[in-house]
Amino acid sequence: MLLSSHDAFRGNVISVSTTILSCQRNPCQFHRSSMRSLTLLAALATNALSIALPWQSATDTASGIQLPLVIWHGLGDDFEREGLAEVSKLAESTNPGTYVHLIRLANDGSGDRSATFFGNVTEQIALVCEQLAADPILSTAPAVNALGFSQGGQFLRGYIERCNSPPVHNLVTFGSQHNGISAFESCAWDNWFCRGAEQLLRSGRWTSFAQSRVVPAQYFRDPEELGSYLEHSNFLADINNERAVKNETYKKNLASLNRFAMFMFEEDTVAVPKESALFSEVNVTSGEVTPLHERPIYKEDWLGLKQLDEQGKLDFNTAPGQHMHLSQKTLSKAFSQYFAPLEKEPRPSAPGLVVQPGF
Repeated sequence: MLLSSHDAFRGNVISVSTTILSCQRNPCQFHRSSMRSLTLLAALATNALSIALPWQSATDTASGIQLPLVIWHGLGDDFEREGLAEVSKLAESTNPGTYVHLIRLANDGSGDRSATFFGNVTEQIALVCEQLAADPILSTAPAVNALGFSQGGQFLRGYIERCNSPPVHNLVTFGSQHNGISAFESCAWDNWFCRGAEQLLRSGRWTSFAQSRVVPAQYFRDPEELGSYLEHSNFLADINNERAVKNETYKKNLASLNRFAMFMFEEDTVAVPKESALFSEVNVTSGEVTPLHERPIYKEDWLGLKQLDEQGKLDFNTAPGQHMHLSQKTLSKAFSQYFAPLEKEPRPSAPGLVVQPGF
């Protein structure tokens, strides 16, 4: 099996949201919007599914407690894709008893795919906070594991920082743009859906329109345009705690992770710079890479990354190949390492009883 998102740029554009939410100058405040109806529909569908299927909030297996897994896909993908169904099956076969929830931002694949290009990320994360909290399986589990593909990785991190209910135990991201992107991938000439978003990104990425409705613009970060980024960024500057006023809740929530594992694709030319997957910064002109450990975000611990690292809970990994070209071997290894059942706590023996020899 090979999971690839390169064929994902298809589908019809639909309107996701026209509500402008801003986190541009102060720590983000959540707002409820007209998307609440979508949350209700998703909750009703999830309730029906949970009644029909014999899953429990956290499966008690012979080897331990198996936590549910939440997956947020990347740009141009959608929850109905066959590749994501294969990933879900692999997660369950690697760790039997895993309940998998695929995050969705619409009731069908076309709408969900459109929402990866057009929408307000702040509003989308608020919707996901409601979606996960409304799921009867996820909401009653002691915690969940989380897997983010490409932009879904930084969005899951935003979920953890902003609400984290149900709480995330381990977060794993593949090819995510934790430190943003500084260039935009060129779209195929006949892909008008993608080309429309690309034109908006290139011509006016710091406009209020782009920062509230064009998804990739909301995690664009060019170190040579840092002033514009800090002033106008609707999403990334906020969840990276880069502005003068720091959000201590963001730091507290991210530092609560048991493990945060980041994977960078070694030959990635799609997400630029590829080193963003490991929170590194790259000088656009010279190409010089500044690793996370040498950056203020780590040294001053704006997000709790230093705290996680000092506790041995922050992992920097690489995966072979191009962006989102994932082999079954790579995924299986990650699932085994990061999503295995939690070890059961030993039951205390009854007081006053002594096991006698021969019994």
